[in-house]
Amino acid sequence: MLGKAPARSVSRRKVCRFCADSTILIDYKNPQILKNFITDRGKIVPRRISGNCSKHQRQLALAIRRARMLALMPFTVTGR
Repeated sequence: MLGKAPARSVSRRKVCRFCADSTILIDYKNPQILKNFITDRGKIVPRRISGNCSKHQRQLALAIRRARMLALMPFTVTGR
């Protein structure tokens, strides 16, 4: 069965949200922004998925860890 090759999807390069819009600040006291970068299980989303640059990913991870220590964000999701 020789036929067409499977279509390859062309994906756009992800742009760091914080580099694109300098008005957004990474702050541990703002869990509304930080919750976009954790999974439903409570894990930090990696750079290759979120599209952040390395500088902002480090700042984001630090802010999430600080927010967890102050109980502004969960370490894990409990119960079902």
